[in-house]
Amino acid sequence: MVRVGVALVWLLHFLPLGVLAKLGEYSGMLLFMLGHERRNVARTNLRLCFPQWSHEKREKILRRHFRAFGRNLLEHGILWWSSRERIKKLVRVEGQENWEEVKDKPVIFLAPHFVGLDMGGTRLHAEIFGASMYSMQKNSLVNALLLRGRTRFGDYILVSRHQGIRPVIKALRAGVPFYYLPDMDYGPRESMFVPFFDVPAATIPTLSRLVRITGAKVVPCVTRQLPGGQGYVVKFYPAWEDFPGNSIEDDTRRMNAFIEDRVLEMPEQYFWLHKRFKTRPPGEAKPY
Repeated sequence: MVRVGVALVWLLHFLPLGVLAKLGEYSGMLLFMLGHERRNVARTNLRLCFPQWSHEKREKILRRHFRAFGRNLLEHGILWWSSRERIKKLVRVEGQENWEEVKDKPVIFLAPHFVGLDMGGTRLHAEIFGASMYSMQKNSLVNALLLRGRTRFGDYILVSRHQGIRPVIKALRAGVPFYYLPDMDYGPRESMFVPFFDVPAATIPTLSRLVRITGAKVVPCVTRQLPGGQGYVVKFYPAWEDFPGNSIEDDTRRMNAFIEDRVLEMPEQYFWLHKRFKTRPPGEAKPY
């Protein structure tokens, strides 16, 4: 079934973006209807993060999220097989001056998990030599496609999470920008519980540690999916001042607070399908 799905994505990548986007939204709603487990994960995440919202509002965001996710899923074919020129047209860059102002120093692009994450990463790779970290996928074909998509425009440093942060430190010290994906639950090991929408979330404090070790500047980098056939926009924010702060915990809380602000701007595009609150403090019930 995976091979059939990949073949379908390959065929569809030839379509105009507007048509592909509409098909992706329909696919997302099909996933919403059939994906009972992931639907419940996303619903639980929204309930935990936004208890003040009405049930109707959360359900509306939930459906919009599946449409955005389905669209991005099909549009990955463009990342995997389309030309550099098409990708550059698909994803517009804003605020590039924000990272160019600090590019003479080590730079970390802070890239939270919104649905356009890979779109932004591939668009940057089309012009900027960089580094990133990845997790191995269970399916070998999907894993190969994701790795190919992130390295198809020449040299690019990809570090497996199993390798740890030493290769990342080496790359940063060599002046290679690091595209850092910070907000997933990787279990209790090396995590600390930091609030995310007032819910304790197991968070890896790697950002603070990397900056303390390398002196890197943090330049947030967020990708937004635009309506219909308009593509995506990847936006660089100004480099953070006064970072790192007084403690690693304060730094990690600042990171989560920044992500919260971006989520409020486009709540349907955050990656709610991930079990963000899977790891709980001792004695606390698991929500999923």
